[in-house]
Amino acid sequence: MLFWLLFASMTGAAVLAVLWPLGRARKFVAAGEADLAVYRDQLAEIERDRARGLLAAPEAEAARIEISRRLIAAGDAAEREAPAAGSLGRRRLAAVLALVGVPLLAIGIYGAVGSPGLPDAPLKARLEKSPEQMDAAILVRQIEAHLAQNPKDGRGWELLGPIYLGMGRVADAVQARANALQLLGATPAREADLGEALVAQADGIVSADAHAAFERARTQDSTNAKALFFLGLAAEQDGRAADAVAIWHEIEARAALGDPWRIAAMRRIARVEAANAGQGKR
Repeated sequence: MLFWLLFASMTGAAVLAVLWPLGRARKFVAAGEADLAVYRDQLAEIERDRARGLLAAPEAEAARIEISRRLIAAGDAAEREAPAAGSLGRRRLAAVLALVGVPLLAIGIYGAVGSPGLPDAPLKARLEKSPEQMDAAILVRQIEAHLAQNPKDGRGWELLGPIYLGMGRVADAVQARANALQLLGATPAREADLGEALVAQADGIVSADAHAAFERARTQDSTNAKALFFLGLAAEQDGRAADAVAIWHEIEARAALGDPWRIAAMRRIARVEAANAGQGKR
């Protein structure tokens, strides 16, 4: 009920703001009317000059005739420029129809096809939606507000981790994933996620902390494709290309065909093999 009262008040204020100027009478001053005033002043000036003896009678009469001719022409122009009697009324009617009719039409359409009686979704239900279903910025604000009141909600931190990473907030992603791991417990996926965020924070370098996280993930699950990929990347960065290719081949053998980490591993293998082939030709 409060929503509808607020909506009606805002609509009424908008209608009043537009209709108020239209309801006030304004004097129309056209270019022709301005000329009329000038020519009348000139006629009066001629009479004053003749009375003071500055103009002879024949000269004053000739000037009066010329200005009278211009006065008549200006009068005709003013009549042509004057607005039609009913134009103001028509403009007011059009404004009323637009400003009142459009909101009423919108309310009618919303009432027919919208959901005005739909209750607000609780926070828990909104948090359970996948990130793809919500605007990232809105989702982040909602979860951050929730975590400000419930900092030990590991699920909230776990949701924030990949979103922060996708937004480029790498330091926040590292902290969120570290919090999730601490609050929810260590799993291969959470260890690998933390390592991934640490690699992003180090601009693609597999740091010692990241390497340790990937090793913990592989210890718990030797088939974890993300952990294996980054361990292979660490080997390549250490100059051990053969070890890197061997690790990536593990992903090729164990991961599903559509697994993105398997696809990434195959590309790295092709890159290393092409580099080695180029060195061999030299």
